[in-house]
Amino acid sequence: MKPRALITGITGQDGSYLAELLLEKGYEVHGVVRRVAFQDPQIRHERIEHLLDRIELHQASLESYASVAKVVQSVSPDECYHLAAQSFVSYSFEDEFATIQSNIASAHFALAAVKEYAPNCRFYFAGSSEIFGKADEVPQSELSRFHPRTAYGISKSTGFQLTRNYRENYGMFACSGLLYNHESPRRGHEFVTRKISVGVARIAAGLETELHLGNLGARRDWGHARDYVRAMWLMLQHDRPEDFVIGTGVTHTVAEFAKMAFDIAGLDWQKHVVTDPRFLRPEQGAALIANPKKAKDLLGWNHEIDFSDLVGEMVRSDIEKTRLP
Repeated sequence: MKPRALITGITGQDGSYLAELLLEKGYEVHGVVRRVAFQDPQIRHERIEHLLDRIELHQASLESYASVAKVVQSVSPDECYHLAAQSFVSYSFEDEFATIQSNIASAHFALAAVKEYAPNCRFYFAGSSEIFGKADEVPQSELSRFHPRTAYGISKSTGFQLTRNYRENYGMFACSGLLYNHESPRRGHEFVTRKISVGVARIAAGLETELHLGNLGARRDWGHARDYVRAMWLMLQHDRPEDFVIGTGVTHTVAEFAKMAFDIAGLDWQKHVVTDPRFLRPEQGAALIANPKKAKDLLGWNHEIDFSDLVGEMVRSDIEKTRLP
C-alpha cells in the first residue's frame, strides 16, 4: 500500500518540488489549495500543472479549523507537510496583522487536525531562518537563540513552538525544518533572486534596460529548493522527531548574485543595475548563515546544487520563457 502524504502550499515552489519527490518515491500525494486556486487554475496551478493527473487536490481554507480538519479526516495521511504561509518578508512589514494571524492560525489548525484525525501521521512544519533575526551567533544552529525582527519571523517562531508543544505534550511525531533562503526557477517574482533572473532575461531580450534593486551588500545563505524538500522528507523518515537547520553554510551578496546572472547572459551588470531606496528594508544585524551539521550527521543530508548552478538554472529558465511567444 502506498504511503499517503498531504501537502499544504502544494502550489508553491517548495510544494511543487516536494510533490515531485514524493511521487518519485511511490507516494499517493494530496494537496490543500484555496478556493481561488480552483477558480483560476491556469495561473494558480502553474507550478504543478504537469502533476495534476497524478495528485489529488482538496479545497480548503487554512484559516478555518473545520475546513482543515475535514481534509485531514478524509485523506488520513501518513505524512503531513505544512508548507503554506505568507512567506514574503516585505509583505509582513506592510501587513503585520494578516501575516501573524494567518501563519500562526494555519499551523495551529493543521497540528490540531492531525492530532485529532490522523494521530499516527508524521508532521512537518516549515520553519525559517527568519526566526533567528538579530542573531547572537554566526552561523546559527538548532541551539541558537530566537530573535525574530519581522512579523513573518515572529509567526514562524510561534509555529515552531506550537509544533514542539504538540510533540512534547501529545507525543506526536512533529518536527520543524529551519530552512534558509532557497530558490529555483519556480521562485515567486517578488523575491530578489527571481527579480534578478527575470530582469536579466528581459534586458537580454531588449525589453528593459535597467534592473532596480535594494541593498546590494545584503548577504544570504542561498540554496536550491530541490535540495531542501529532500531534507523535509528525510526529517520525517528519521527514527525520532527532531528539529533541523537546513542551509548551505555559505553566503553570497545580492551583488554577487546579480553579477553572476548578468555574466551568464553576456552582460555587464554594472551597466544595468540601479540601487533603488524603495527596495531597502531594515537590516537584521548579524548575517543569517546556517550550520547544518546536525542534518548532515543524523540525516545524511547535504546540498548537492551549488550557487553557480542555481543562478545558471534560474537565468537560463527565464531567458527561455522570455523567448516564448
